[in-house]
Amino acid sequence: MSLKTQVESGIKDAMRAKDQDTLRALRAIKSLILLEETKGGASGELSADDELKLLTKAAKQRRESADIYKTQGRADLLEKEEAELAVIEQFLPKQLTEDEVKAKLQEIIARVGASGPSDMGKVMGVATKELAGQAEGRVVSTLVKALLA
Repeated sequence: MSLKTQVESGIKDAMRAKDQDTLRALRAIKSLILLEETKGGASGELSADDELKLLTKAAKQRRESADIYKTQGRADLLEKEEAELAVIEQFLPKQLTEDEVKAKLQEIIARVGASGPSDMGKVMGVATKELAGQAEGRVVSTLVKALLA
């Protein structure tokens, strides 16, 4: 079942349950999907990779907004962002722990044959593709730097 179909089904369920937080998050996801499908040069259907990129971007935006609201002491807005993030994360693959990411990165480094910090680009290229949606880019980058140092 495509992401769009899952989201539309979720919207109906949220409307029936009168769950405004879930409804708002699902409508935001649907909006992103529709914008991506109709932008210039798009084929009208999103691939699984495109769907994953959309969801990852939306989750990252919610996390960043939540951090800002937390530092500003805006508990009301923080709560909304965290609720939306929880809904978005339901559609994302399970996030890897730092130890799991480190193990996968060590495997990638060995496969690519990286030996030092100058090979970071090679490692990051492979790592971002293989760990897409499973780990935050910032975490991957930090761990790659540490492992290659």
